[in-house]
Amino acid sequence: MNNQPVVTKYSKEYQSQVVDLILHIQQTEYKIPITKEDQPDLFIIEDFYQTGNGNFWVAIYNDKVVGTISLLDIGNNEVALRKMFVDKDFRGAKYKTAKLLLNAAINWAQEHSIKTVYLGTTPQFLAAHKFYEKNGFKNIKNEELPDNFPILQVDKKFYKYSLT
Repeated sequence: MNNQPVVTKYSKEYQSQVVDLILHIQQTEYKIPITKEDQPDLFIIEDFYQTGNGNFWVAIYNDKVVGTISLLDIGNNEVALRKMFVDKDFRGAKYKTAKLLLNAAINWAQEHSIKTVYLGTTPQFLAAHKFYEKNGFKNIKNEELPDNFPILQVDKKFYKYSLT
């Protein structure tokens, strides 16, 4: 039996699990005052993320969504990495869920001639900062973001990954 989650392209059947996972991590684990109403993109994933050079993936373990990641097409062969969340029990070296998700997104970006992946994150996600830096993302100032990068209210720390 495979000990690791399987990363697959998002489909509607996963929507409620995706919303539940993301909200639990945001609200319960990190005490971020954000609601599902603040994130309408979670209810239109196909139309919001899975267009152009964008996509959305889920990590599945025993029929349960244990992780998410997306790339939002922002034009100019650039994407914004969004909605990277991993269930607390599936973080770290045992399952490698975050690495599996990131690899799926980076491979997709390479296959679709993406030049740069940008991301914004919150100061609380310290382990995420280390993870991104360990995987080749460079910390940048928000002034270095492209004009078309959608900055979220909670985003205070920004990264860039160059594929060229």
